[in-house]
Amino acid sequence: MSIATKTGDDGTTALLFGKRVPKTHPRIVTNGEIDELRAALGMCRAFTQQQTVRSSLLQIQKELIHFMGEIACENSQQKHYLEKYADQVIKPEMEDRLTQVIKEIESGVGSFDGWRHPGESPAEACFDTARTGCRRAERRLIALRESGAVVRDILIQYLNRLSDLLWLWGRNEPTIQSEPAE
Repeated sequence: MSIATKTGDDGTTALLFGKRVPKTHPRIVTNGEIDELRAALGMCRAFTQQQTVRSSLLQIQKELIHFMGEIACENSQQKHYLEKYADQVIKPEMEDRLTQVIKEIESGVGSFDGWRHPGESPAEACFDTARTGCRRAERRLIALRESGAVVRDILIQYLNRLSDLLWLWGRNEPTIQSEPAE
């Protein structure tokens, strides 16, 4: 099957389980934000030199696929999705894992000590771009909930925790040392 199905040529796309909706539907827009976040995490993964961070980023990217699946279900299909993919949906232990990594980083280097300007290194710039994309996705997810969509609390908590972790990972990337003036 070709990726070019042409079924979206009329400005619609399918939610999970088949219902067609406009590409501007709040669920589709929210998933677009999550997809952009996944791509930004890929940039972080490509630029970081920290193997443990790289592995964690890949795990998060995989988790976000199931996050998107849940968002792509109408309210009436949520229970079916959660039952069908029970072993893969976002769970409190996933958010707990992110919180634990934050605690580990903060215990080693301390907590927030002031703002820096993004771009001290290519990897740090990627993490800051991913962090801001994560915050945008979080806002979009909250707006989806406010529009009447079923959105589990853990999804919002997961993105909130992830954005905090991305900020810390960015601060822990080596900076580029400038050349001394002659």
